[in-house]
Amino acid sequence: MSKFYAFHLVENSPWPIFGSFSCFVLTISGVLYMKGYKYGLILLYIALVLLILTFGFWFRDIIREATYQGHHTKKVRKGLQLGMILFIISEICFFAAFFWAYFHSSLTPAVELGSIWPPKGIAILNPWNVPLLNTVLLLSSGATVTWAHFSIIANNRREAILALFLTIFFAILFTALQGYEYYEAGFTIADGVYGSTFFMATGFHGFHVIIGTIFLSVSLIRLIQYHLTNLHHFGFEAAAWYWHKLKGWAPL
Repeated sequence: MSKFYAFHLVENSPWPIFGSFSCFVLTISGVLYMKGYKYGLILLYIALVLLILTFGFWFRDIIREATYQGHHTKKVRKGLQLGMILFIISEICFFAAFFWAYFHSSLTPAVELGSIWPPKGIAILNPWNVPLLNTVLLLSSGATVTWAHFSIIANNRREAILALFLTIFFAILFTALQGYEYYEAGFTIADGVYGSTFFMATGFHGFHVIIGTIFLSVSLIRLIQYHLTNLHHFGFEAAAWYWHKLKGWAPL
């Protein structure tokens, strides 16, 4: 006789071991490439492809469990929500370290920097040009993703798709402008503490924007395919939470 549980007892899956192996090879090949070893770059590409395939197949299985098999009960969704919240907290701590490094160096500039900030010889970017435009774009995308969320809850698919499409458009435009900003910058990551803190903070923020864009794009595809309903849309909700976290670092 079958017994029903509130929690989803997952079936055996090959993806955790594949993901672990891909991450291991990615780490080793990255070190080999940076050390100039032969075939290091080829191994790096192979590891990246394996990792991307693992993500794709694993998420496919999770979508199948949630959408078609009905395994994501209310208790399961609560667990997923808690996991996403803890992940976002870890991301906040991650970026707080970059802000700490920046404020530590800027508020009390070392003697080696001439006791001034920014250091002499650094041609800083004008914050009222591309940085301001990117801030407006990111804040606007936060508004449109909220619009999409409320439209899903209201069962208004047309507005939800439009709002989510606009969010992705703003995100792609943000990434393109950040690439242009890097191209026009008069300093590099090797230009002392200013260059390293600037490119590490904005670079990781840009990388997270790319991940968030992929996250939202998958949600858009699922929305178009009727995977998301007003009562069952945690996949999009997680993407929206992640995106609002990025919006919190908009000044970067």
